[in-house]
This record gives sequence, C-alpha cells and structure tokens, in this order.
Amino acid sequence: MSGHSLLVIGSANADLVTAVDRHPAAGETVLGSDLDTHPGGKGANQAVAAARLGARTALLARVGDDAHGRLLLESQRAAGVDTSGVRVGGAPTGVALIAVGPSGDNTIVVSPGANHRLSPQDVASAGELLAAAEVVSLQLEIPPETVAASVRAAAAARTRVVLNPSPPAPLPPDVLAACDPLVLNEHEAEYLLGATADGRSPAEWAEALLALGPRSVVVTLGASGALVATPGTSHHVPAPPVEAVDTTGAGDAFTGALAWRLSLGDSLEQAARFAVRVAATSVTRRGAQTSYPTAADLT
Repeated sequence: MSGHSLLVIGSANADLVTAVDRHPAAGETVLGSDLDTHPGGKGANQAVAAARLGARTALLARVGDDAHGRLLLESQRAAGVDTSGVRVGGAPTGVALIAVGPSGDNTIVVSPGANHRLSPQDVASAGELLAAAEVVSLQLEIPPETVAASVRAAAAARTRVVLNPSPPAPLPPDVLAACDPLVLNEHEAEYLLGATADGRSPAEWAEALLALGPRSVVVTLGASGALVATPGTSHHVPAPPVEAVDTTGAGDAFTGALAWRLSLGDSLEQAARFAVRVAATSVTRRGAQTSYPTAADLT
C-alpha cells in the first residue's frame, strides 16, 4: 500500500488474556479462565483501529521471528495496514499479560521484547514512510530515544504528532512542544502533573498540561468521554452509554480513530467526538484488536 495518511510508530505485542473473578492482591494467587492469545500492543492496536475504520495506515514497529510475530503481521495485513515498516528479529516478540475482571476492567504487565529494539536508526531508515504521512501517532512502549527521534523527524517533515504517553514517563520539552494533541488518561495526567494534580478537575489538569508545552491536549475519561483543550478553550465530549465487557485496548481505539480523523482535516473536537464513539463500541466486545469496529458498525 502507498499514499498512507497515518503512520503509527510503536509497539506490537501478543496479548495473553485470562478472565478473573477479581484481581489478586500482592502475594495472592487467583484462578483465571482458559488463556486466549490475541494480537496487541499499543502501536499495533492503533494501526488496526484506524485501518478497520478505513484509514490508509502504515506501521513502524519491531517483532520477533517467531509465532507471535507472524500472528501480529497477519493481523496487520488482514486489517489493511502497510507493514513495510515492520522490522523482524533482534529479540522475541513482546508479550502483554492481561487479567480482565468481571466489570471489564483490566491489569496488564508487558514484557517488551523486540519493542525495545526499535531504534532511532529504524526511524531514520523509514524516512519515506514518515514524510508521506499527514499524522504520526506514537506511544511510550518503545525506547524513549526512539520516540524522541520520531517526533523530531516528524517535526522536520512538518507532520502532525499525536502522542499517548503510556506507560507514563518524563518527556523532553521539544517532544512535548510537538504534540498536537497529547492524548492521555487520568492516571497518565496525574503522573505528568505530579502533586499539582491533587484535587483538581480534568479541565484544570488540561490547563496545567498545556502549560508544559503541547499545542493541544485530550484527556480521556472512560465512560465519561473526553476533554479536549487548546490554549484558552476546553470542551467536554460525552461518550454514548454502553455496557462494558472488556476495556482492553479502548484507549488505543480512541487514539487511532482520533489520529485518522485529524489526518483527514477534522478539528480536534470533531475528531474526538468520532473517537469516543469508536472507543465506546470497542468496550462492548472482548479483546483489543478483535473488538475494533468498522465504519459500518458505527452507523
């Protein structure tokens, strides 16, 4: 595929999922359901979410030369993602260990594997992919130096940057300054703001996050939707009411949909209104990529 509008740079994992009656406390063992294996990883999830909606999407990632890596490549190609940027080898494919509770909430432990071998050199060698994109979407399940190299390359190409700081980590000022938007949930916002987040509303978080340098901010609020903020303005975008069965990958569905709609020229608020519908639909189904809707599912 050529002429993609969205390039996702990030992680690709095999999700090993079990359902539990309750999440264990420290030192405790609980029994789970039979183990399911699904394609996942924040980068791979975002690419599939956008492609299933109709986006022309490419993925820059790294997987192992193993069964999990083949699963991931097959799932990307089945969704219509350009996988010419997926590097193979260097380490086993990353794995996410996911426990899903009865209300659809989850806990996740990630073994990064090949994701931590995605390098700035890989980004440099994918210059044509990046230059062709209207938007590049990133997360933090790959090395921080690779994220920084990707953002700087995007800025040089005048490509819009969407960044989800998950799992949360400190970000260099020039990386923050390129984010348009910075997309993060409540936990990630609290991490970046530290003690200054205590007792403040999401709107106040967004204002404080903008002060850190990003051009715009989207705070995702789960069943409450999202808050969209630019300097001097903020808007709450409600989510449609649904019965959640599994929230795994919902944030990635939101971000992938948001990034795609931005690549088409939507305003940030318009893109967020579309993205909350995508995320809400995804939580009504089990799994991450397997839960992502097509455009027809939203009509």
